[in-house]
Amino acid sequence: MTRSSAGATTAVSAGSAAHQEPPRPAGDRVVISQGGVRYGELTVFEGIDLTIKDREIVSIVGPSGCGKTTLLRSVDGLTRLNSGTVTIDGKVVDGPTPGVSMVFQHFGLFPWKSVYNNVAYGLKLQGASKDRIAQVVPEYIKMVGLAGFEKSYPHQLSGGMQQRAGLARALAVEPQVLLMDEPFSAIDAQTREILQFELLRIWENRPIAMMFVTHSIEEAVLMGDRVVVLKGRPSHIHEVIDVGIPHPRSRDTLKSARFQDVTAHVWDLLMQEVIEAERHVG
Repeated sequence: MTRSSAGATTAVSAGSAAHQEPPRPAGDRVVISQGGVRYGELTVFEGIDLTIKDREIVSIVGPSGCGKTTLLRSVDGLTRLNSGTVTIDGKVVDGPTPGVSMVFQHFGLFPWKSVYNNVAYGLKLQGASKDRIAQVVPEYIKMVGLAGFEKSYPHQLSGGMQQRAGLARALAVEPQVLLMDEPFSAIDAQTREILQFELLRIWENRPIAMMFVTHSIEEAVLMGDRVVVLKGRPSHIHEVIDVGIPHPRSRDTLKSARFQDVTAHVWDLLMQEVIEAERHVG
């Protein structure tokens, strides 16, 4: 196992390098250069250098308060960087950007809209025609397993179904970048595992650039092609780890030596930092 300087990529030895997926041709989709955000005298993170390629999932982990969500919001244009830049396809992000969708922790559905109209919302904002909406919305509702629930309202759905609807809404605009902010943390463990593999299935059929924030190290390793570890106050990229597990992934992935080794490595990096952060928050 090799250690890296901040921001460099590390390959974790697992004794089975032959199982690593060959590199897929993909250009740089999101580039964060020396990114920093502060609120008053509090600097949340600084010196963030990170590139997310097209057709790549990058998981982001770190202790509470390290700025994981703020980093996503910076890519989405909802939070302005105080230093550095974010570019998407070479264009500087200075506000909400077309081609970027975000899935939030608490679903974000409009309670007065049906599943169909929630999923159609982003397309309507884009000015899509009625014919386009009628073609696209049923496709994505079916893709996330909600066919038959088009007329249902959020209060009539389970938490997992609500999150499926939120995912369908984000995907229906056919984004080039998908930002996931702890999307499965508010649902039960069984549903969470089901949705993890559902999201991977959808991504494998239509791979795009994805940033996936989570507090679960196991989830970060399962979902990510790379895992970015944030540490420190202000936080910075302590290490970037190549997961090296091929797609498609399944429950057998969770039992593999590679998965266990990478998970253990990330835990080793974060354990003390997480304990100290939780004490500070408490």
